[in-house]
Amino acid sequence: MVLRVPSGNKFRGSTKTGPPSAFVPGRRSTLRNRAVQAAAVVTIAFSASLGSVATAFATDPPAATSSVVVDTDTRALGLTGVQNARDAGGYRTLDGHTVRSGLVFRTGELSKAADDDLAKLTALNVVSVHDLRTGYEQQLMGVDRVPAGAAEHHDDVIGQAPPQVMASTLSAGTDLYRAFVTAPGASDGFANVLRDIAYNPGGVLFHCTAGKDRTGWTEAVLLSILGVDKDTVYYDYLLSNYYRGAKDGDMMNGVSAAALDAAFDQVNQSYGSFDNYVHDGLKLTDADVSALKAKLLA
Repeated sequence: MVLRVPSGNKFRGSTKTGPPSAFVPGRRSTLRNRAVQAAAVVTIAFSASLGSVATAFATDPPAATSSVVVDTDTRALGLTGVQNARDAGGYRTLDGHTVRSGLVFRTGELSKAADDDLAKLTALNVVSVHDLRTGYEQQLMGVDRVPAGAAEHHDDVIGQAPPQVMASTLSAGTDLYRAFVTAPGASDGFANVLRDIAYNPGGVLFHCTAGKDRTGWTEAVLLSILGVDKDTVYYDYLLSNYYRGAKDGDMMNGVSAAALDAAFDQVNQSYGSFDNYVHDGLKLTDADVSALKAKLLA
């Protein structure tokens, strides 16, 4: 769009004509913020479109820890129109339990899910789907295609974040991961997913756009609550590089341990401990935590 600015000094010192509303400082700031958010969302969508689906893996998976029970091929859901789709279970906890498979699933966005993909999710008894994307992303890429009868939830966890945080989504920077802990509404969104997992008798699926950052933090929090060791939590998180075929340093398509470090560091800065974050940030009760463990631990 081209703005036509009148010639001469018409605006200078005039109280009658004044500057166009687009140049009012407050509105200019608002427009700039919206532009940053829109650019960030477009880039998120573009990076998601570059990711692999099904089993087209371009890198080797990270080295498995001794707590990994389910291998990468078994974990993959094998969906043709949905990237980074996998079972969230299959890990051993520090106290000797195992996170059950077949109850919680994590994926990329579902707007391009094929009919066969939906049939697979139905067979897996997915009855609840949580979309962590912003409204901009939903408009740009399309709303989810979900299994018949599945409940749909929109839990936007970064839409209220400051513009500079939205800009950091362009590279999945550490500011974004810190915002998972500090941004208004973020904890409410993540907590909604965790409570649904705890109390829903059926399968629960959560996703963002690429299934790696917001989804990755959700899974990291879940596994940590269940008592999975830190190395294995990071193993699961870094599997996004494998399932999306991302090379080292490719933050558009992949993830880095440093980003997850930033989120856990912010937890300690803001709440003093992970346990305090769970109870005071996410506001999960002891009963909620017990319900999660009762459902997911064998």
